[in-house]
Amino acid sequence: MATLDLFGGFDEEPAANIVKAREFIIVKDDSQINELIDSLKKCDIFSFHIETREMTFAVNPNDIYKIELPVDDEKCKDLLTKFSCIFNDNEKTIIGHNIKTDISILAKYGLEINNKLWDCMIAHYLIEPELNHSLDYLNDIYATDNTDIRWQLYDKFKALLSENDLENLFHNIEMPLVRVLAKMESNGVKIDINGLKQISEEQAKEIANIENSIYEIAGTTFNIGSPKQLGEILFDKLQIKAPAKKTKTGQYPTGEEVLQKIINENPIVQHILDYRSLTKLKSTYVDALPSLVSPYDGLIHTSFNQAVTATGRLSSNNPNLQNIPVRTDKGREIRKAFVPRDENHILLAADYSQIELRIIAHLSGDQAMQSAFREGLDIHADTAARVYGVDIKDVTSEMRRNAKAVNFGIIYGMSAFGLAERLKISRSEASEIIKNYFKEYVGIQEYIDKQVDFAKQYGYVETMLGRRRYLRDINSGNSVVRNFAERNAINAPIQGSSADMIKIAMINIHNEMKARDMKSKMILQVHDELVFDVHKEELDILSELVKDKMTNALPLNVPIEVNLNTGTNWLEAH
Repeated sequence: MATLDLFGGFDEEPAANIVKAREFIIVKDDSQINELIDSLKKCDIFSFHIETREMTFAVNPNDIYKIELPVDDEKCKDLLTKFSCIFNDNEKTIIGHNIKTDISILAKYGLEINNKLWDCMIAHYLIEPELNHSLDYLNDIYATDNTDIRWQLYDKFKALLSENDLENLFHNIEMPLVRVLAKMESNGVKIDINGLKQISEEQAKEIANIENSIYEIAGTTFNIGSPKQLGEILFDKLQIKAPAKKTKTGQYPTGEEVLQKIINENPIVQHILDYRSLTKLKSTYVDALPSLVSPYDGLIHTSFNQAVTATGRLSSNNPNLQNIPVRTDKGREIRKAFVPRDENHILLAADYSQIELRIIAHLSGDQAMQSAFREGLDIHADTAARVYGVDIKDVTSEMRRNAKAVNFGIIYGMSAFGLAERLKISRSEASEIIKNYFKEYVGIQEYIDKQVDFAKQYGYVETMLGRRRYLRDINSGNSVVRNFAERNAINAPIQGSSADMIKIAMINIHNEMKARDMKSKMILQVHDELVFDVHKEELDILSELVKDKMTNALPLNVPIEVNLNTGTNWLEAH
């Protein structure tokens, strides 16, 4: 007798209750589904993965159940809802790989994963932050047999997290953050498409004007985007002295670093840099953003990546919102296109003030820098006063600008040569500034030496919460490679601690907003900044909540300042 197939057909030959196919146990009818649910109810931990048309469970490493999902959305939802009792059990642990994707797929069908999360991708990211974390890669490196790959990775990585003291980061920061990011991606952000079209038209005209200026100086038309043709124009036709040798293919190098060295040789160089900047901005954001708007809700849903940057910072793609330029007027203009979802909402932006400097003041224990922050001084003006040996009221704008470059440059291990290049000053002047800097900030020098020595001894450095950055080249005989590792030894604990701080804030804000059932939404994170689409009725209470959770996320022994602003677009709120 033929049996009803749950997915719309009939099996001509009824199989045993559960049929094995390769390494999977195929689950097809209601009784088999009920059997699987009963098995899942009895276990404390299981692995799970869902794709567009199938999902798999493994109640142990050996038994992997595969269920084909109906094409019809309503039938699919009905099937998935049968498993809601499993997903709602917060005493069970669910093992996944990039489990944020699984959460997002189920959310589209109205299901929420309330289990404890154990993500193999994130675990491996903490263990080996600079390696590939894809399932294919992990399968090649770690899988040893035909059992469930996620279970195998769980067994291996659980031990490694413990050995490397990474359990707190994993369980209390990275795993809770998975739910936060999934929710932020789902929330989405609205953009002003008409505003972007207007910006695009204005930029097209400006690009055309720059092109004409370039052709006029060159005395001919050519493909500005061709490095070969550009090199010939600059160094052959216009006779600018090339600051670098030709490449192996016989072309002149024309990268930004090269052009910056000859920027004062001919006005064409600045035009070329402007042309590149504007065309990239137009193609990457102004023209691309409208195409990323979802046809279902009219919003952009960026993807936040939790396991990409070695420092612990989040990144994003489709679109990449972390790299929208903010130092130029043209770049900042892009932020004007990010707007509230309707007239009942307003954007709120909250960002940490000089957080990396405050963190290095904390980590180094430097008394002078800590004192400046505690007294609420302008840290760059105070640094300028110390470095130049003048009263703070006599600090000029140029002095402050130079001091600011040193303050932030030190975090990234900037040399006298680098500072001279940045400030367009002589190397001797830059050396003098840095020498005076370390004379005033003795604790900073000690911190740098200590970090480099630690890295040379152990091969890694750590953030305040134990996030590791491995620096396997720290003892390299190649000075260029070694110096790069030394700069990372200085910076990684600072940038990583900053990343951990805002992650903790995000988790605490998310949990509080959910507990209060707020209408407002957290929609964006860009480095030290969080952006919210706030229901106007909740503005005061959310502002207070955000400031509190950001300020107290990771206490330092210097004050933490959070700036909050609102606006009808992101630029206005920033």
